[in-house]
Amino acid sequence: MIDNLDYPVQLIQPDGARVCRPEYDRLIANLDRDDYLSLYRDLVISRRIDTTAVTLQRQGEIGLWAPLLGQEAAQVGSARALKPDDFAFTSYREHAVAYCRGVPPHALTVLWRGCAHSAWDPEEFNVTNPAIVVGSQGLHATGYALGAHLDGAEIATIAYFGDGATSQGDIAEALGFAASFRAGVVFFCQNNQWAISEPVSLQSRTPISHRAEGYGIPSYRVDGNDVLAVLAVTRKALAHAREGSGPTFIEAITCRMGPHTTSDDPSRYRSDTDMAQWRARDPIERMRLFLTSRGLLDDKVATEIASAADEVASVLRRNTIGFPDPPPSALFDHVYTGPHPLIDHERAQHQEYLASFDNQEVVS
Repeated sequence: MIDNLDYPVQLIQPDGARVCRPEYDRLIANLDRDDYLSLYRDLVISRRIDTTAVTLQRQGEIGLWAPLLGQEAAQVGSARALKPDDFAFTSYREHAVAYCRGVPPHALTVLWRGCAHSAWDPEEFNVTNPAIVVGSQGLHATGYALGAHLDGAEIATIAYFGDGATSQGDIAEALGFAASFRAGVVFFCQNNQWAISEPVSLQSRTPISHRAEGYGIPSYRVDGNDVLAVLAVTRKALAHAREGSGPTFIEAITCRMGPHTTSDDPSRYRSDTDMAQWRARDPIERMRLFLTSRGLLDDKVATEIASAADEVASVLRRNTIGFPDPPPSALFDHVYTGPHPLIDHERAQHQEYLASFDNQEVVS
């Protein structure tokens, strides 16, 4: 089943007007004013985390960062659809997903500052650390979902990846395996239009969601800048997975407004004109217009949310700069889960090497 691939699911237009889609309206019918404001708050804070991290990188406080600017609705809407026991497998850009799963904002930068191999315990928040190997998380999510099913756990997993990752063999293998064994995994593709410097048209001549059809996997296209539409579609897909009906593929159509990472210069391969139409579809402004038109957001609440974002940014900056440098010996601590003679030997050699500097006489 392919759901209206030519007309992505949309519940809020860019000008904030509500779109009536009964099949999806019922999936978010339980939302009240506090829920709407909470979604907006997550959008605002996620963007502030991202812009603060980019600034930290530009100032030399972290080595690298993969900005999510423009993709906040795709990440917040999908992450907020997850239940506590569901497990999210991310790539390297899902900072908003991690935040929505409860990861402290300052933990998002420790890996990128080079102070730790990983930033948090995945089992504490049911979300993985950033995965640099493109597409590998699709296999991990599929295997976890199948294992959970065999254990009798009624949960779902979700695998996040970009349009470029759909050209990787790992994603193809994950789709095939998930379809064959009816694994309860949601494949969530953030089609952000660019895989580093290559446009999505080079990844696929047809909508990316068409690829799922060949595997017999139900698929949806959704306006990835519409947080309500993403929430509704992801809720439907996750329910499909939890009930044992197998995998689902979601293509969230959005745009990476910034660079691929802070080491990238997007002006070399796309023009400002290319971005103009996407700036008009800004996910945060869209939600603000929707809430304001319905009398759900006033100046007082908007100021409170902005102040909360300021506080998160302040804590993120303070903690990032204050991360202690790990000792050199930490290099050997997590290579294996237990003691290993080769690592013990190499650790001893390294300690001897470092000690040799302490024993050298200072020559003037």
